[in-house]
Amino acid sequence: KNRSDRMIRRVFVFICLLPTVLLLTVSLIEAQPAKKVPRIGFLSATSPSTISDRIEAFRQGLREIGYVEGQNIAIEYRYAEGKLDRHPALAAELVHLKVDVIVAGGPLGIRFATEATNTIPIVMAWDNDPVGNGFVASLARPGGNITGLSTLAPEISGKQLELLKEIVPKLSRVGVLGNSTEPGNVQSLRETELAAQAFGLQLQYIDVRSPKEIEAAFQEVRKGRTDAALALTSAVFLSQRAKLADLAVKNRVPAVYQAREYVEAGGLMTYGVSITDLFRRAATYVDKILKGAKPAELPVEQPTKFELVINLKAAKQIGLTIPPNVLARADRVIR
Repeated sequence: KNRSDRMIRRVFVFICLLPTVLLLTVSLIEAQPAKKVPRIGFLSATSPSTISDRIEAFRQGLREIGYVEGQNIAIEYRYAEGKLDRHPALAAELVHLKVDVIVAGGPLGIRFATEATNTIPIVMAWDNDPVGNGFVASLARPGGNITGLSTLAPEISGKQLELLKEIVPKLSRVGVLGNSTEPGNVQSLRETELAAQAFGLQLQYIDVRSPKEIEAAFQEVRKGRTDAALALTSAVFLSQRAKLADLAVKNRVPAVYQAREYVEAGGLMTYGVSITDLFRRAATYVDKILKGAKPAELPVEQPTKFELVINLKAAKQIGLTIPPNVLARADRVIR
């Protein structure tokens, strides 16, 4: 009986103490700080609709390495919407938010990000000449708070002019549209000039620094009696790609562009680096930096994937026949 009484008392004490134990356990759990969710700043010169494929490619790259937006990673998006004077304020906002990493696509976004901070790591989703633009000391050892991916591929200009020669048999003069205020424009133009010399072509450079100058640029192309046009990398062009493509068709000018978004908007042809692939690969840099790697010691990677996209509808509109051997090489044909 005594043993039974002792057992009953122990059970009674346990039942009495159980709420207190549970309360202490809950309090201890609540007292533990929540695990910090890393925040990425995403800075773009254009609008989300303009680069929707690139944004999704970046998110896909994050998912592939275990990051899910809204769960274990947060992204602060800032878009200049083609209004380049908004860039400094947007970059400053991301710095004020104390994001862990800034991802910037294109020379202008990168330039304003570097002007806004020299401490927060910056990942270049793409840039046409990181060393020449002064963003990194070298591709192998960037040396500062910035690293990422480059579209640097000097042979691109040669391939673009070669394609124009194939689709415009009597090609002798090419109008080159560029933006002198865009970082990397000088290097791109130099590479195009060297390629033109090799093909015995003459170039007419036309500077386009704002959307309102695009129409006048095509008037210059016609006055210069050029046989085709080549558009260099430009945030202005990308934001106005439909207008650019429309004017090329109206003026019956065969044109080659730097990215497939132009061709999807009605342009004739693009040959260049797959920028969506670079945005996907940018996620791996974010991951390395969040895990403690220093941008200064992460080599800048160069492109590995290139694409040729042709719009047959645009070709028909300007009365151009694309040779079968060129179509056979295309990664994508828009009909």
